[in-house]
Amino acid sequence: MNAAINSLDELLTHAHALEHEAVERYEELAGQMEVHNKPELAQLFHKMAALEQQHVDKVKSLAGGQPRRLAPWDYSWQTEESPESVPVGGGHYRMNPYQALSLVLASEERAESFFSGVATHTTDPVVRETATQFALEEKQHAELLREWLTRYPKPAADWNQDLDDPVSQE
Repeated sequence: MNAAINSLDELLTHAHALEHEAVERYEELAGQMEVHNKPELAQLFHKMAALEQQHVDKVKSLAGGQPRRLAPWDYSWQTEESPESVPVGGGHYRMNPYQALSLVLASEERAESFFSGVATHTTDPVVRETATQFALEEKQHAELLREWLTRYPKPAADWNQDLDDPVSQE
């Protein structure tokens, strides 16, 4: 974390951006899976987007409306993207449910870590309590995803090998 978050407004600003980016990325991944005829994965990503949208709505409710936005460089993320966003390029058209769930799980774990860090470093008791609650919600999502992971076999190490790489038509 770049700096301590010591106001509820600042926490809700960060939480809204984090959750909103997660919704967008999950919808992007769902669309990619639909294009590659992976309906089970598309459905999974749509479901995760809907769960994250519930968080967006909760944050808006806590903020009493649309939270303010910051310039991208003013957010207290460890990376260029918010912690809960699946990294650009993280998806692969050959991934199976195990890989998809692993991507989503890592995102939920990063979000939990972010909110736990806010709770640990803040001087404001309201921010601490709210961030702790957000971290708990992310932890519950991660636990659910770990359970879902047990339903699918772990892929072979060469799962993403493509013997027919795409070639430009130009």
